[in-house]
Amino acid sequence: MARAMLEYTKTILDKVSFDASLFCKEVQKAVNRLLPYEIEELKQYILSLVQQNPELNQCMVYLKA
Repeated sequence: MARAMLEYTKTILDKVSFDASLFCKEVQKAVNRLLPYEIEELKQYILSLVQQNPELNQCMVYLKA
């Protein structure tokens, strides 16, 4: 079940990656509902998105905790 939530989160983030503020809101939600090891995997995924869309880098602040 937890793995499904991570995959769902990745899908949502991919769909909202056109808007940095929406993306940040979804990242905040993800941090609240995912397990610590899933957050680490999510960081790697977001870093790959940031390479394509540098404006999304501002959302990395939510993953530093």
